[in-house]
Amino acid sequence: MKYLTKVLSCALFFAFLSLTAQEGVRKSSPTYNKTEAKKSIVNSTATSKNHQTLLAVMKATDLEDLLDHAGPFTVFAPSDLAFQKIAGKSVEYLLDPENRKELKDLLTYHIVAGHITASKILKAMCRGEGKATFTTVQGDIITATMKGVDIILNDSFGNTATIVVADSKQRNGVIHEIDSVILPGKI
Repeated sequence: MKYLTKVLSCALFFAFLSLTAQEGVRKSSPTYNKTEAKKSIVNSTATSKNHQTLLAVMKATDLEDLLDHAGPFTVFAPSDLAFQKIAGKSVEYLLDPENRKELKDLLTYHIVAGHITASKILKAMCRGEGKATFTTVQGDIITATMKGVDIILNDSFGNTATIVVADSKQRNGVIHEIDSVILPGKI
């Protein structure tokens, strides 16, 4: 009985947080809109004013075709501002053809196979007692936690990113805009 009460409490809590968080982040930055669900991840990124660096990264790593047709994928999409905050290396350095593997590792670390909405992330955190892990296309793990009503992504180096716009549904997946770049390794 104690276990059932804990599970129900957790489910209700995360359902409330999910609704609150999704409403809060959607109002804060209308980067993608609901009509974009007919577009692919690449098409929506191309028309977004806040994700031109991400589009350049997709093109530079030859992942543009994959993210235009296949799926479903969940993309944790750093904004242009997020790319400017990368410590140690500039976007120009990363876009240099000599650094293509490093750039591809970086991009694929922001992609998870499957259609993972904010509510699915919250449910996984409920089952994981406040934490959920996801294996990226790159092969490493990212961890999701909560801070207040925000979903926070953590890489293995302690870097964090907050989902600021959740659940932009696309024809081949879902996009969550994040405010920082998470790293698959020391860049």
